[in-house]
Parts: sequence; structure tokens; C-alpha cells
Amino acid sequence: MSQAMKMIWMYMMIAAIIISQITITSPGLAKTRDTTVQDLIVFQNIPQIETTSGKLFVLKAIQRYEDGHFEHTTSEIKWQSTNPKVAKVDQLGNVKFTGKNGSAQIKVSKGKLKDQIGVRYKGQGELVKKKGKRYDVINQAIKKMALEEKVGQMLMPDFRTWEGSHVTKMLPEIYALVKKYHLGGVILFQENVVSTEQTTRLVADYQQAAEKYGLLMTMDQEGGAVTRLQTGTDMPGNMALGATRSPELTSRVGLAIGEELASLGINMNFAPDMDVNNNPDNPVIGVRSFGEDPKLVAELGTAYAKGLQTAGVVATAKHFPGHGDTAVDSHLGLPEVPYDKERLKEVELYPFQKAMEANIDAIMTAHVTFPKIDNTKVISQKTGEEIALPATLSYKVLTELMRNELKFEGVITTDAMNMNAIAEHFGSVDAAIRAVKAGADIVLMPVGLEDVANGLVEAVRTKELSEKRIEQSVERILTLKIKRGIMKEETPQLISEKVAYALDVIGSPEHKQIEKEAAEKSITLVKNNHVLPLQLNEGDEIVVLGRTYLTDLANAVKKHHQHITVIEANANYPLAAEQLERIRDAKAVIIGSDTSTVADRLLENPQMKMINQVIAETNAPVIGIGIRNPYDVMAFPAIDSYLAMYGFRPASFEAAGAAIFGEITPQGKLPVAIPTLDGSGMLYEYGHGLTL
Repeated sequence: MSQAMKMIWMYMMIAAIIISQITITSPGLAKTRDTTVQDLIVFQNIPQIETTSGKLFVLKAIQRYEDGHFEHTTSEIKWQSTNPKVAKVDQLGNVKFTGKNGSAQIKVSKGKLKDQIGVRYKGQGELVKKKGKRYDVINQAIKKMALEEKVGQMLMPDFRTWEGSHVTKMLPEIYALVKKYHLGGVILFQENVVSTEQTTRLVADYQQAAEKYGLLMTMDQEGGAVTRLQTGTDMPGNMALGATRSPELTSRVGLAIGEELASLGINMNFAPDMDVNNNPDNPVIGVRSFGEDPKLVAELGTAYAKGLQTAGVVATAKHFPGHGDTAVDSHLGLPEVPYDKERLKEVELYPFQKAMEANIDAIMTAHVTFPKIDNTKVISQKTGEEIALPATLSYKVLTELMRNELKFEGVITTDAMNMNAIAEHFGSVDAAIRAVKAGADIVLMPVGLEDVANGLVEAVRTKELSEKRIEQSVERILTLKIKRGIMKEETPQLISEKVAYALDVIGSPEHKQIEKEAAEKSITLVKNNHVLPLQLNEGDEIVVLGRTYLTDLANAVKKHHQHITVIEANANYPLAAEQLERIRDAKAVIIGSDTSTVADRLLENPQMKMINQVIAETNAPVIGIGIRNPYDVMAFPAIDSYLAMYGFRPASFEAAGAAIFGEITPQGKLPVAIPTLDGSGMLYEYGHGLTL
């Protein structure tokens, strides 16, 4: 940062401190943060906070201000138990039961302000909440929020880049935008998260910028193909977990991901993907899904979400009502799912219903049309033609189906509003207004933050949207923040302590062990013509062939056999004569295939032509590794042996290498069926999987 920029930043910070002491009362302007404390409350007395039984409780105290906002407070707090023979409390709010049956009041005070909560013990401890208007902190906050503040809580932009550079630290301009538009959340991407220390500092700076209420700091950390963090544990993706068939392991994966996110200050994850991938041609979901069976997706999706939420991180099921049976990527176009409600309830909606029953925090919408649910037609700004209304903008889908029929009470967030399925056909302000009318609580990645914020405010003032409708969303958002402990802190933890903790958690040995176990249990032996495990002499040559992730595959093989030749295919995949000669002389050939679209696995695709050429021209056994898509084998069914690993993370390559040489026994079962290339039959059924 230049000296001039440092001076500007310093003056902005001084101005922010001065302004924070001023209450603006002009009509239409949001009030700045009021520093007059009105009440002290035991956090667990808030009705929205779920209490559990146990032998140890950690109580928190919050202070509520005159303007309605609230903060977590620890300074000058005193805790006291009225009956230490039953329950003791230390000055950090830790309540420990002695084992003697009875009850007590745990009191908290800060100067003249005080509150208390009941506890009782009979075999195990439980909290007994106090009741009263003072504990309805959410509605009291909403009543004192200006309209601009309410709308701001519903906006979640991204700041991937600024003036052409990746945003990896807080900028004065972004700091000002967070305050100006009273943002409720921000989503981070890979461009923003370079290292553990840097990410921890960036997230802390965002929370510092938030004026009154804690920010939802979010990212898509699904694992597998969708992994944003550049450090830490690289968990296999959902389809790999689907192959393990283990809810217990899936929950531990979710917990580990949640613990790593939480250590960085990231409190919301746009995961798990609970789409049912029953269309092999799906270009955007694929291995992000747990599989094609709705019950498997529901079981593992809810287990994953439970793990996240146990770590204190908001879980988000996506993409409602279902993006699995589509052949169009909604980032690029507008897909359609043509089925009626009865079919949707049996397949697409089933996992979401189970997630709702398991009290998932949030659900993300799909930019997909469901004409049998909502046949509303609108005029596309791109073509001028009539198009069906996407689920994200549909009242019938979000309110009538999700809210009224399926009884979901949590937060609804749109998918990214800058995706072509929305951005090409609707104006940015119009799309945001439609989404809120439909029932969305969070407008994710609005196109043009200022225009959308002002547009939503204006829509309320012109009665196109009711302020009550806005307040419904704000209540749900603040409820979620309270539930997950996302709030401003009177005395934030030192950044050095946050960084030290994150460095301990990110990529910890415990998490790496879960990563390894998930990868090994997912490896699926789909075909084996008496080839595996490979049993070679030390001098026998193995050719490792491919193009993408070739180094990872070669390194995994080299851990078990040193005499290997690595052949990298060129961009168009034809093999040179000398390369073919090396392949013919090899004792075994290992080929990695990597596809993500239907076109990638057509017979005329250069990668597939090369693989079939190798199969035809060598007598040595050819072992195929489906790096990402298990469907790859559709294009080369004559291969001698085929392993599916469902993702390109390091642990999966290492597990595949170990399986090839018999150091682990493949345990995975196909989470999807693999049809023939022409669709006339079935190569491998759902649940198929060989062992050694």
C-alpha cells in the first residue's frame, strides 16, 4: 500500500470512530451504531437458542443497545451460582454440575445490569430459560432498524477482485461498502483465500467492518471438485462419499470441513450439494452429488450437514428443488426439469425434505425451470421471447412449495445472481425484486450492489414490496446468526490468537486421517480382468499415460513401483510412434481419464480415441483410472481394469495407487449406474463394486 493510501486509510478509520459515536435521525437514513448499553442478557435465554442436556454448559452474555443491536460481551462480567452444591460456574461462564440432584440460578452481572438462567440436575443437567419481552432481541432489533439496514441484511456480494487484482486483504473501498450498504454477508472465493494467516486476517477485517450485526462469511467448500481453500485438508467430494456408503464417515468429513472453516472465521458453507445426479449428461453437478439414489443422497447429505452444524457452521442444502436431472449448466444457460410434483417428491425433493426434517440451517435455490410446478411465462431480455420462470424467482416454488407445503422455516438463499440463467434474461434489479417476492431471504452475488440495494429500497417505498416481507427475511437471517453465535463482539479476540488457532486446526493430523480414510474407502473397482493387484518384477516397466493430473497419478504409482515411464499426451492426444513403441514394450499401462461433459466421453473425442488406440495396440494389461467421472468407462468398455476415484484431490490419487498394487482393498460401491454409450443398456448397475 502506498504512503498516500495509508494516509487515506488512517483518516477513514478516524472518521469511522468519530461517526460511530453519532446517532443520525434524518428520515430515511440508517442510524449508526449506538454505544448506549440498555440491557445485559444471558445468551441462552433467547428463545431461538436451542438448549441441550449434559454435564457442562458454556454460558454467554450479550449486551443490548438502545438502537436494538446486540453484542457478545466478556469484559467486566461476573458469574455466580446460587447453589454451588448443585452447579458451579467460573468467570468464563462454564457451568459444571457436581452430580448432586437439585437446581440453581446462574447469575450474570455487569455493573448495575444483570440477568440469570435456571439450571437443574437429575442424572444430567439442563437449562431452564427465563421468559419475557427483554429476551425477544431479534424483533426489538428489527423495530429499530432503518429500511436500508433491513435490505442490507439480505445482500451477500462477492469481492473477488478490485480494479483487476485479487482481493486478499481489506481495502478501504470495500470497508466503506460493507458499512454503506449495511451488508449481512459476503461470499469468498479461491481468489480471496491464499493462506491460513491471510484468510483469518481478511475475515476478521470483514467482521470489523460490519456496523452492528455480525456478517455471514461464506464460501462453497463442498470438498472434491468444489474446494475454495488453498490450504488445509482436501476432502474427497460427495460422490466419493456416496461410494463409501458411510453416514458416519460423511458426518466426520462435514465436521472436519466445518472445524477448518470456523477456525478461519468462516461461519457459513454453501454445502452440501443435495442434488440427485440421475442424469449422466449433467455438466455442472456430476460428482458434486452423493449419487443417483434419493435415499442415499438424503442420508449422506443430512449427515454431512450435521457435521458442519456441530462445528458451529451454517449448512446449506442446494440446489432446490433439484439440479441433478439437467443437461444444461445454469452458469451458462437456463435448464429445465420437466417432471410433475409427484415425481419430484419421490426423487428431487426427497433429500431436501429430509434435510428440512433434520433442521438444516439454509437452502439454496436452483436457477432451473420446473414448468409442472410453475408454468409462468416471462419475456427474456436476451431474446425477447417467452421463457419459463426459474425456481429462484418463483413464488410457487419458494413460498408455496418450500415454505407452505414442505414447512421449511430456515433461510432461503438464491444461487449466484450473476449466472447466465438469471443475468442474461432479467435485469439485475428486477431479478432481485422477483427473488425476494418469491420468498428468498438472501440475494447472493447481486449484479451491481448499489443498484440492487437502492432498487429493493425503492420497491418497498413504491409498495411493489412490502416492508413486512423484508422483515420476515431479516428475522430469519438474524435468527440464524443468533443460533450460530454470529454477532459482533465487544472485545474481539486478538488476531494473533485467531491465526495461531487456525494454524493448529487447518490440515491437522486428525483431519488428514479422515481425508485418507474417505479417499481409500471410496475407491471403486469397476472392472478387473485378472489384472489387479499388479504383481510385477522390480525391473518391469509401467507406462503412466494421460494429460491432466498426470504428475499426481505418476507420483502415486511411483510410491509403489519405481520403474515407470510417464507419457504426456499433447493437447490433441495423438500419440507419436516412439510413444506407442514404449507402450507396446511396457508390462502394464495405467491411463488416467478426466472428463466433465458429455462431449468429453464421445468416441470421437481425442482423449477417448487415444485410450481405445492404446487398448487395441498393446498386449499389456491396460488399467483405466476415472479421475473425476465414473462414467468415463462408457467410451472404452474393452479396457482390462477400471477404477473410479471420483475426484482429483491428492488423497484420492494416493488411494488409487495403493489399490492398484493391492496395499488396500477397494471397498467403494458405485453411487450411480453406468449405462452403455448409446443408452441402450447398462454396463454397470448402481451398487456395483469389486474387491481384490
